[in-house]
Amino acid sequence: MRYTGDIVDCHHHIWRAADLPWLSGPMVPRIFGPYEAIRRDYLIEEYLADAAASGIGESVYVQTNWPLDRVVDEVRWLHEVHRETGRPSAFVGAADLFDEDAPEVMRRQAAITPLVRGVRQQLHWHERPEFRFATAPDRMRDPVLRKNIGTLADLGWLFELQVFPEQMPDAADLVAAFPDVTFVLVHAGMLIGPEYAGQWRSGMAALAELPNIVVKLTGQGTFVHCVDPDLISSVAREVLGWFGAGRAMFGTNFPVEKLWTTMPQLVTTWQDALSHLPPADQHAIFAGTARRVYGLGG
Repeated sequence: MRYTGDIVDCHHHIWRAADLPWLSGPMVPRIFGPYEAIRRDYLIEEYLADAAASGIGESVYVQTNWPLDRVVDEVRWLHEVHRETGRPSAFVGAADLFDEDAPEVMRRQAAITPLVRGVRQQLHWHERPEFRFATAPDRMRDPVLRKNIGTLADLGWLFELQVFPEQMPDAADLVAAFPDVTFVLVHAGMLIGPEYAGQWRSGMAALAELPNIVVKLTGQGTFVHCVDPDLISSVAREVLGWFGAGRAMFGTNFPVEKLWTTMPQLVTTWQDALSHLPPADQHAIFAGTARRVYGLGG
């Protein structure tokens, strides 16, 4: 039976395009392909309209690559948005974890609002330049990064981990080194295509052995630029086989996926893909896991 209960969107964005050089400046190749249609403001009012049409009642904002010298401003802006609208329900911010001063930046963010729950540092690297964000494939071994990740436990923050399948051995080593930090694997491990399936399966299975990592069922349109029910069903089946419903959660990745779909269509496709599961598992994936991991009160 298709899930019809409350939904938490564990991964979405809002933005003012003027704050983001990759939106307001020259076009930069991005992992999700051409993006002219979202080179504009996507503010909380539009997100809330999309969410209301999709049955989403709570949401977690994830950083959108503001310039690193303005990541405190990003949190300050989000705090004002939340004060005026009550949303987003929680924030994942950014900091340059390769910088010795990152702990001070994170403390400044925490002083603005208790709604900051963690940091995303995009560590994915690929031989194709448009898929690349990190400066090298092995940045997870960097001692400054590791020292700064260690400080997340003191803040009670999590780390959003974004890597490709071939980087998962290093990712598993990183996660194992910090058992007191919760890691959230973005976009179900970013399976680019069938040629990476072997690496993805072995890497995901190894990560799932570590109790301090959970996974997001998000971003499955990133490489195919559509809502593919077969892909979504296949990825969900395998991910849940490794992690279980208590360590998996749904998110929209909007407005990026607005490039090829509407939010109601995306949500409905995931509801259909998971409709065979017991009601308790569906509730965990669509709401319960996100509430626990991000400390939501709903």
